[in-house]
Amino acid sequence: MLPTVLAVRAANCIAPKIYQLDFDNLPGSELRRAPDGWHAIVPLGGTKHCLWLRELPASGYAVVLDLPLDADFELRLGAARRFWLALEHRALGVPPLALPALKQRRLILALRAVDGWREGNSYRQIARGLFGSHRIADRGWKTDDLRSRTIRLVKLGRRLMRLGWRAVLDKRRGRDDK
Repeated sequence: MLPTVLAVRAANCIAPKIYQLDFDNLPGSELRRAPDGWHAIVPLGGTKHCLWLRELPASGYAVVLDLPLDADFELRLGAARRFWLALEHRALGVPPLALPALKQRRLILALRAVDGWREGNSYRQIARGLFGSHRIADRGWKTDDLRSRTIRLVKLGRRLMRLGWRAVLDKRRGRDDK
């Protein structure tokens, strides 16, 4: 199960009104039965929360989130916190899988660089495509910072291809997976 899908079960108590989830009557939600239980997509607080339930709780009962202590605990905790904040009608903050803008830009450049590399372009041609001809020096290309940056981007793009994007974006992995 994805770490942002929250495992939910019924508690043995009645919930205060703000925390009551009537899965049969949640506006805009999707609820589907599957062999392993129920899968719900619940729109709250301007985003959609993905929940998994072995059994549907009775209306009015409190729910409990199960957060296993495993490698994905931090992501699950972030998703659980956002769900709780949505129930509280408070600002949710940053999504647990959101990438910073600079990392997004770097990954986009890496994918563009590896596309150019796979087409047989030189690092200089790739750099021209990524950064513009005006930034490429006429002389001294071997020591130019953009050359080194382009080579690193191609290497990152190749890692994205080889390992798959999830492995590269996984914050727990070290740099020893080259």
